[in-house]
Amino acid sequence: MTELNEFECEMLDAVLEAFGIPDSLTRPQLMQLFDQDEATAFAMVQILLREGLIAESGKHGDYELPDKLILKPKGEKFLKQGGFTKQYKTEKEKPVEVGGTLAKLQQQNMRLQNLKLSAESERRDLQKKIERMQMLQYIWWGLIVLMFIIGYLIGHMHKK
Repeated sequence: MTELNEFECEMLDAVLEAFGIPDSLTRPQLMQLFDQDEATAFAMVQILLREGLIAESGKHGDYELPDKLILKPKGEKFLKQGGFTKQYKTEKEKPVEVGGTLAKLQQQNMRLQNLKLSAESERRDLQKKIERMQMLQYIWWGLIVLMFIIGYLIGHMHKK
């Protein structure tokens, strides 16, 4: 469940709520619910199937929506208890388990350290580029001043 975000939880709850009195949803009803986005509808149906909250009915391909979905009693009970949204909020409020997440924190720490080293390296490279560009700018200004002096001297020598 932790891989779902709040929006996805709300969408899953909306699908469960859409079953209504006959406790079933047809493929066209499901497509209407998802604004004809079959990929998203299929992904949400797969989650509900995995959780054992609904059952499929009718013919369909491996990556297609079934003709009909049936709400299982477990799904109805789950929705009455607050559904995915409540489960999501409960998980977010749970205190962090030290033993289970220590490895995750260590991995995140390593990833952040690598990002920091990468950023520092990139900063150093950019700093070197800036210094080179400043040096080129000073050389150009020096050449411009030199050209003005040479132009002045040539112009002054022609007046004599």
